[in-house]
Amino acid sequence: MRYRPISPAVLAEELTERISALTERPRIAVAVDGADGATETTELADALVEPLRLRGRAALRVSARDFLRPASLRFEHGRTNPDARYTDWLDLGALRREVLDPLAGAGSGEILPSLWDTERDRATRAARVPVPEGGVVILDGELLLGAGLAFDLAVHLWLSPAALRRRVPDAWAVPAYERYEEEADPSALADVVVRVDDPRHPALYTP
Repeated sequence: MRYRPISPAVLAEELTERISALTERPRIAVAVDGADGATETTELADALVEPLRLRGRAALRVSARDFLRPASLRFEHGRTNPDARYTDWLDLGALRREVLDPLAGAGSGEILPSLWDTERDRATRAARVPVPEGGVVILDGELLLGAGLAFDLAVHLWLSPAALRRRVPDAWAVPAYERYEEEADPSALADVVVRVDDPRHPALYTP
């Protein structure tokens, strides 16, 4: 793979330009995917909001962390089970139903910005938010690709195997990310791949 060094600011600018060019559908869904705690998915997703608004595109932020299943389901096989982390933590059905499906052509255009408060382990009871035509929903999180979620643009923040083991804060979760790389191959599914072994010096994959 060939990578082009790029600053975080220029990366956000280039992604903003690419998102702004997506006009085939009235509402756009963008994913920023990467290992939790080891890749700056939240920071990159946040950095896209204001530039998109300056280009006349309403931008709404959603985090996959607010669509995790209740603790009784996530931790059914223990709190440090990497297979459960990979297959059971994220509520894929809720993300489709509450965020992605409403953005489709026949959808209502109203999304639920959050579903589950994992700290209190109860529903957030958030109100639905309308996404205007031309609007963009930016979703950040982990293990988002290869699960049948429909995105108009997917960005994958990639770590080399050594960096993955070094940077993931929950060492027990590393096998979940390794399984993700092997089974889903997110770099092949993403529209944009960014190497973030050093988050201060990202590098953009150039085919």
